[in-house]
Amino acid sequence: MAELNLVEAVNRALAWEMARDPDVVVLGEDVGANGGVFRATVGLLERFGAERVLDTPLSETLIGGMAVGMAAEGLKPVAEIQFTGFIYSTLDQIINHASRLRCRTRGRLTCPMVLRSPCGGGVHAPEHHSESPEALFAHIPGLRVVIPSSPARAYGLLLAAIRDPDPVIFLEPTRLYRLFKQEVDDSGAALPLDVCFLLREGSDVTLVSWGAMVHETLAAAEELAADGVAAEVIDVASVKPLDMDTILESVAKTGRCVIVHEAARTGGVGAEIAAGLAESGLTSLLAPIERVTGYDTVMPLHRMENLYLPNQARIVAAARRALEFA
Repeated sequence: MAELNLVEAVNRALAWEMARDPDVVVLGEDVGANGGVFRATVGLLERFGAERVLDTPLSETLIGGMAVGMAAEGLKPVAEIQFTGFIYSTLDQIINHASRLRCRTRGRLTCPMVLRSPCGGGVHAPEHHSESPEALFAHIPGLRVVIPSSPARAYGLLLAAIRDPDPVIFLEPTRLYRLFKQEVDDSGAALPLDVCFLLREGSDVTLVSWGAMVHETLAAAEELAADGVAAEVIDVASVKPLDMDTILESVAKTGRCVIVHEAARTGGVGAEIAAGLAESGLTSLLAPIERVTGYDTVMPLHRMENLYLPNQARIVAAARRALEFA
């Protein structure tokens, strides 16, 4: 198995599925000749040709509309939005058309498209390049929302997203693109969508996160372990549909939950998880649910970026507050 970083894993998944399925096409700004601004599509144009790797104009509205049209006609488009702050121009096409096509046609048509975009901060980019809009898309019926936290999960989840008959928003944490490498089996094996991944077992507190924040969450679990605290770590991965069963099962064991996400606090996916715990797991809780999140403000420029992002110290402090309850 090759050791790959996350962006290389995305590239391998795209190449595998394009070779396996001639209906898969890639489109977006600079995805062809330049191989993508982050090099996620490098080499695909040379291998699969200009009919399947399309450089589009600088128009996210067009990219979204093209992807919906292609999917409705039987192709499987994987559209790239170069930076997530530019994704909002696609909302008309994604919300009014992609998410509704199955319902609108009573199942006659589906919309097997993937909308890929880097997301999140931590790379010293301007504000429009550091968005975390997963909750916005998670609110829309008919959409799946997936955020990988490692190269291996990026590879397997992207394959599953491309093979899914309905639209998937696939957000790739920019900070993780080249942060670390791990062994990835480039065998075409997909990982399941709509399920959480248990990354670390524990009995004292459940730490729930996704995307880039899984990195800090695992580090917090290591710090807590040095103090004798066994933290269970869950990677949500698919924030819509949300696998509450795995989270409820963990909290039934630990009695405490800390939810960590980079996006702004109000209306975040963490609030939905907390509501699910209140509705279905209240009798398991031994302490109030803690949320460690970004703030309700625009992502600041890079000098203050680290003040916005949740960090290991904040996660550990939240876990210790939960542990104070007997």
